[in-house]
Amino acid sequence: MVEISGDLLCLYTAEIDSSGDTFTLEVPKREVEAGELTPDETTKVAVFSTAPSASDSPSNSQSATQRTHSESPPVDDGDIVDVEIDSLGDQGDGIGRVGPGYVVIVPETDVGERVSVRISEAKENVAFAEVVKRYDPGY
Repeated sequence: MVEISGDLLCLYTAEIDSSGDTFTLEVPKREVEAGELTPDETTKVAVFSTAPSASDSPSNSQSATQRTHSESPPVDDGDIVDVEIDSLGDQGDGIGRVGPGYVVIVPETDVGERVSVRISEAKENVAFAEVVKRYDPGY
């Protein structure tokens, strides 16, 4: 299990590009804005392999992103909140946010979709939810 110290400001999937003797990992603009990152400051980055293995399961991969301090999440189990899906996780689940950077993982959703969800499990820096209502694209 990997422990992440401090606040998790953003979570996304990206490819690592190579050029000569260097490798580049691009941070999408939406992650800088939503995650309250500052382009001119040094930021800690953790990189996790997405190579599938027999031990991969939602509980194993999700536990790696838990905060190590006791700040309360902005949602509780059973809460119903609206989120916009802004990216997809490695397993194809939709990723939305509540507040500045608190990640909500919602299965069976697509990027750009706005949904009302019921929080099934709220952890310190990530929640898991199920769709209770899908809004029309023009909502």
